[in-house]
Order: sequence, then structure tokens, then C-alpha cells
Amino acid sequence: MKEVFALSLLISSFFVPKLVCGQELYQDEVMDENILSVRIFPTSSDFSSQMNSPIIALNAPSGLVLRFDDIAYDAELFSAKIIHCNVDWTKSQLRDADYLSQFNEFNIQDYDYSIDTRIPYIHYTFQVPRVKRSGNYILKVYRGRDESQTVFTKKFMVYDNQLGIGAAVVTPSKTSDRMTSQQIEVNINYKNRELFDPANNTKVVIRQNQRWDNAIFGLKPTMIREDIRQIQYKLFDGSNVFQAGNEFRFIDLRFVRARGRNITSVKMEEDVVFAEAGLDESRRRQGYLEYLDLNGQFGVLNAERQNHELESEYVLVTLNLKSEELPEAPHVLGALTNWGSNPDAQMVYDQGKGVYQTTLFLKQGWYDYQYGIPTSEGFDMEPFEGTHFQTENEYEVFFYYRDMGSRYDELIGYTVVNPNKRRIGNNAP
Repeated sequence: MKEVFALSLLISSFFVPKLVCGQELYQDEVMDENILSVRIFPTSSDFSSQMNSPIIALNAPSGLVLRFDDIAYDAELFSAKIIHCNVDWTKSQLRDADYLSQFNEFNIQDYDYSIDTRIPYIHYTFQVPRVKRSGNYILKVYRGRDESQTVFTKKFMVYDNQLGIGAAVVTPSKTSDRMTSQQIEVNINYKNRELFDPANNTKVVIRQNQRWDNAIFGLKPTMIREDIRQIQYKLFDGSNVFQAGNEFRFIDLRFVRARGRNITSVKMEEDVVFAEAGLDESRRRQGYLEYLDLNGQFGVLNAERQNHELESEYVLVTLNLKSEELPEAPHVLGALTNWGSNPDAQMVYDQGKGVYQTTLFLKQGWYDYQYGIPTSEGFDMEPFEGTHFQTENEYEVFFYYRDMGSRYDELIGYTVVNPNKRRIGNNAP
């Protein structure tokens, strides 16, 4: 097992709780270096479902499924707890019994051992229990029954559509943004739900490509029409504008006995698989090129075996970015690094090669990514990726309401906006 412990140095992570007004702010976090490929998505047998947002309707016929791997030889007990959160991802004032019909500790008992893989792992599957209230939720998973041994937390949402949401991607109001950005305008029709003081008791959240690090919170309505029960968000100050970015780069790790797309070499050792990605360069001054991508997500897929979850190898894959040395090291962004928050997302400069590099520990599949520079306002991807209004992006609009005297934020409206959706389907190319 020495090899596994050595590899853990490359994939180690840490957890430092963040606070909002003295309350813990929950995030998508992995605290244990042996826990990998954590995903939560709507239950489905389709490959594409892995890239879907972890959100379901309150009374949907099917629920959410959690999947993750533990790099280990022997299975052990994992427990899960569900935490109801406010719109800002702090814990709400609801008691467990307010949103669950059963005791709030669940055993994760469905697991299988990997089959003929160089690095052994145990794959766990867990059907997320149904809840009775809409809103934001955290799924906390920990070893045994000790919450102090939390191994990861994962966000999901449950909505109860009680009103209509109209949303559109439009040309930005500011002339300077029109070639590089996308503006999201929102109309709320609340004829079917009584809203008390909607100007102060409602909140709209918009996120791009399932990212929380650059989601827009706190938009103020531009108009509330109580006569027709409509709330409009048509702002002209740029507060509802996202940088459009570019289509995502990708690596094809579906193969270990051959080279997938954008993989220059694969080396299979007795106890591990190594892969080298092609040399990436800045796309800042290149024109827009349309092609299919996963909008920054990833999916586990093995083109050489039947059981993708159990027969897929873990691969140490090195990404390479040609660049001069910069004051701040670039990060690899995408779901594969939790949008740059994982420690191995930060690249290291090789002066001899004139290349930034990082090595990621990834299960076979298809992975989207981009490069960004950390700034005080988040990651700036434009220096390496460019930004084009034509880029295909997915936007989600969440509408929350807290009634008078209520102890939580209801999620009473949800919609997805993707006017030119182009996504790889069940069989990645």
C-alpha cells in the first residue's frame, strides 16, 4: 500500500471552514485525500446525466444519486447527514424533523470493489433521501458515525415550482461588454403564489456552468408590477453580466491502452498509469471556434471495458501550459479541480521547459477544463482563454422566498437557460 500513500501526497486536500456572520458557510469540499470522483446528479443510466446539475423538483418521480470512490483495500462504514441551508449556504433554522421523515443519519451500504485495476478502490453509491421542504441542502459524509471525521460535503438543491420564470441571454447593455460578455435578464410571474413584500423577501441567484465561485447574488428588481404580479430584473449597470469565456479545452482519458484525444502519451506501470496531455497555449488572441464541450464538467467513462465505475483505472495525468513565468501561477479550472479550489489545481513553473505544469489524479473519462489567474475577484480566465459573446454557456436561475415569520428560504422557482445548447451526448466522440 506504500504506492497509494505516496500518491496521496499528490492529491491531498484541506478544509478550513468559512464564516458568514459567525455561521459556517458550507462549500463543496473534499477533506480526505483518498476520496475521489465525488459526484451527485439526477438518477439516470445515461452518461450525460453525470454532467447535470444536482437539483430536482420536490415531488420528482426520481431522485439524486451520490457516487464516490475510496482508495482502499477494505470497505468501511460511511454515514451521511442532510443539512438544510439558507440562500447563502449557511445552516437554516429548520430542525431535522421539519424537512426529513426519518432520523437524520443514513448508512452508505451500497459498495463494490474495483475490478482488475492497478490502484484498488471501493466505489460507493447512495440514493439521496427525499426531503419535505424546498431549498438548498448539504450532504455531509463522514466515516463511521463520527461527524468530526467528515470526508466531504456536497451541495444539492430541491425546488418547488410555484411561479413562472422567464430568462434570456441578451446582448450586454454596456457597449464595452458586447463582444466579450453575456447578460442575463429575468422576469418572475407570481400569479400563483402570494408574495409579501417581494422587494425585500425574495432573492434571485444566477450561476454559469454550475459554478458557485462566480455566481451572482443580491440582484435588486428593476420593476415590480403588483397589478400583473410580475418582477423584472433588467439591469443596465452590469451587475447581471457574466464574462462569456470560451468553449472548454478537454482531455480524453477513456483509454489506457491507446492515446485519447489531446493525450500525447500513456505509460502503464505495474501499479499506476501515467498520461501526458498535449501542450496548451493561450487562446486570447484567437477567433472564436465552435465545438462540443461539457461546459466544464466531467464524466467517468471507459471505452475499453463495460463497467465504467468499477473497471476504470485511476491515471496520473500531467497538464502542460506554455507561458512565460507570471506573478501569479495559473490554476486549472473545471469540475475536475472543484473550479480551482483543490490544491493540485495550482500549476508549477518549469523554467527549463518554459511550461506551467500540474499533475491530477483522475479516473478514466472525459474531462473539460480551462486556465485562470487568481485575483481578488475570483479567477480571470480571459488571459489564457479569451472571451467571446458567441460562447455556449449554461445558466441557471434560482428564485428564493422567505415568508413572514418563516425560518428558511424556500426555492420556489428554477429554470435553465441555454439558447444554443451543444453538448456531447451519451457517446463521447
